[in-house]
Amino acid sequence: MRTAIADDDPIVCQSLATILSATGTADVLWTANDGNAAVTEYFRSPSSRPDVLLIDVQMPGKDGLTAAREILAKDPGAKILFLTTFADRSYITQAVSLGARGYLIKQDVASVGPALQAVMAGQIVLGAEVLGKLSGDGPSHDAADAVDLSNSSSGIASAVGRRQDHAADRAALEALPERDRDIAALVAEGLDNRDIAAKLFLSEGTVRNRISGILDKMGLTNRTQLAILWIREHR
Repeated sequence: MRTAIADDDPIVCQSLATILSATGTADVLWTANDGNAAVTEYFRSPSSRPDVLLIDVQMPGKDGLTAAREILAKDPGAKILFLTTFADRSYITQAVSLGARGYLIKQDVASVGPALQAVMAGQIVLGAEVLGKLSGDGPSHDAADAVDLSNSSSGIASAVGRRQDHAADRAALEALPERDRDIAALVAEGLDNRDIAAKLFLSEGTVRNRISGILDKMGLTNRTQLAILWIREHR
């Protein structure tokens, strides 16, 4: 796995790079200490694009959320995992809304490796404290743990913090055609369009169009939100 790290603290960048390399978890392609540098390095060449980008929220100049938004606008397939000390609900909901693959709080570097591997496998990863912030409850277990939402049976938050009408969300999901529900379930498992198409004997174009239709019907903006919403309503 190839990763890159964007954090305003050079010591954090170096420490994470050393740990990830020493444990054989990932090769660190580059590090950056602000959002502008992160965007520049990401698009410097095709070989500089990591499999997963670890990025902080608050950095000088361009912040991590803005940088991630720019990267995803040019590379929608980018896998971005936020790693930060900020558990502010507004930051978390922005990260989920823009399509980040995860959001972890800097408390235990041991959680970073498993989180990277989960994101690489197509999962959505949130820390327990993050789930607590989104749902309005406290964390149900050690907040340093990485939570794989495709397999978690508790603590699932709403797709976006503002979505509080669970009954309406459930009704909307149940109103979807059976094929759309099948696709939504596979999105929640972390499958990409190609894998969903193969599993359901559909074309990738059909899957892509159906996912777009589901997002429109549900008032969602990306598949990360759909995955979280599906899991919450089927836990």
